[in-house]
Order: sequence, then C-alpha cells, then structure tokens
Amino acid sequence: MTKRSIEYFYSTHSAFAYLGAQRLAEICDAHDCHLIHRPFELSPVVEAAGGLSFAGRTQAHVDYFFGREIERWAEYRGLPVIAHRPTYHDNALHLSSGMLIAAEQAGLDVDALSFALLQGHWRDDIDLNCPEDLARVAAAVGVDAAPLLMAAMTPNVQAVFQDNTQEALRRGVFGSPTYFVDGDMFYGQDHLELVERALMQPFAVSGFRNPPVDG
Repeated sequence: MTKRSIEYFYSTHSAFAYLGAQRLAEICDAHDCHLIHRPFELSPVVEAAGGLSFAGRTQAHVDYFFGREIERWAEYRGLPVIAHRPTYHDNALHLSSGMLIAAEQAGLDVDALSFALLQGHWRDDIDLNCPEDLARVAAAVGVDAAPLLMAAMTPNVQAVFQDNTQEALRRGVFGSPTYFVDGDMFYGQDHLELVERALMQPFAVSGFRNPPVDG
C-alpha cells in the first residue's frame, strides 16, 4: 500500500506555520503519512493571489491577524510566542529555506529542524539569515548545521526553493501554511482538522464555479 503524503508549502518565518507544526506532525504520525516540505518565498505568492504586503495592510488588520490571532492560537496550541513582531522578520529567507531543503535531501529529520527554526524565530527572536543562529538551533535538535549551511545557498538547492515558489504560484496558493492532500488545497493551520479528515475520507469533488470577474 502506498504511503499517504501531505505537501506542506510554508515560509520559514511564518507564525501560523509555527503554530500548526506540532499538530501537523501529530496528524502525520496518526495516519502514517509522509510530510513533503516545500519552503517557498512568501511575498510574491501573497501578492500574486491578490493579498497586500505587510506594509500595505491597515493597522486594524495587522493588529488582528498578526497580533490577536497569533496570541489566541498560541494559547490554544500551548506554544510560547514573543510579544512583538520578530526583530529580523523582514530578512531574507533563502538561507533558512535552503538549509531545510538540504536537510531533506540528506535524509535528516527535517520535521524537527523545521519546527526548531520556526520556534526559534517566534519564541527566541532569532535571525533566519544568520548562520550562527541557525547553527545553534540545529544543534539543539541534534543536527550538524555545517554541511547544511554549506549547501543551502548552492545553485541546486536554491533552484528547489525557486521551484517551490513557482509551484505555489501555479497552484494558486494564498499564503503560509498551505497543505495539499491528493491535490486538494487547505490554507491555514486552522484547517488542520479538515486535512486530517481528507486523509481518512476525501471530500467530495467540488462542483462550485464562480462567474468570471468583470474587468
């Protein structure tokens, strides 16, 4: 019997990927499901889907979705979060994403490493573009970061990062995290119960069609 899989599209600095990561791991364990990590570049995907950049959002939107919602979900999931937007949140994610891709290619425990990086950013305020910070987080989960950091920015690894981004664009991903089960897309860690249901019983094929948008 073929092992089930979930494609996991996310940004390495995503608060909601962090908040859902442990629940996602529980689902995978319960259903003997393989998690395919697909870290991608978030901003172009969000903007292509019609979303606004962080700077372009209203303060009310920021306070609710990137403040209160994070606080509530962190409490609900039992996870610690810092009380402010991470200091280095706008730094490039190529190094951290490349590190995870290199770890997966090496057959390492990318699930644990991915969660450690997400938690490091949202609990400990680490810089995901700082090799020393990444190495310290990796060591805490028993991973030797040196070969991964050497590989992270190589053309082959960065090509996978860009391929993930292009695939997210092609599939109409809205943001991070997004999960695919047998091609069916689920956006947001608040939909993980639906992801689990899809593993047990696929949802009916959608017959819903929107009319074309004028203009």
